[in-house]
Amino acid sequence: MKSALPFVQRVWSSFLMTSGLEPTLIPRLKLVDAVPGHVKLELTIEKSHTNRLEILHGGTVASLADLAGSLAVSSRGMFSTGVSTDLNVTYISSGGKIGDKIFIESKCHKLGRSLAFTTVEFYKSQKYELFARGTHTKYVAAAMKDENNRLEEYNA
Repeated sequence: MKSALPFVQRVWSSFLMTSGLEPTLIPRLKLVDAVPGHVKLELTIEKSHTNRLEILHGGTVASLADLAGSLAVSSRGMFSTGVSTDLNVTYISSGGKIGDKIFIESKCHKLGRSLAFTTVEFYKSQKYELFARGTHTKYVAAAMKDENNRLEEYNA
């Protein structure tokens, strides 16, 4: 399967240059791998990611679900990734504390003409212990017109 990593990295760079949230909340998010429809990321938890209990904040996880879903859509060749219509996160256990590394796997299950459907799973430690799961639906009809999209390369 063709690597989508260079394209997804380009989209992530665009997020960092133009967004207000991602550069302040998760600037050191690492893209590990990307193939069409599937993206792997990792993040070391920092103080800015935690709540007053000094564990990973649920809002950070929700923001990561939003972003990871968007990057999964980009792995299908979408430079513009649309807008959220639905975002859901189920928290199973604590994601960890400052210094812990989390692993994120996001999949774009369907990229249609108007909607894209993604799932995001969050794991802690190298044991890949699931601590949260999310779904993210995006409206992509307007984004389909972006001349920077590469659908023919990654959405076979």
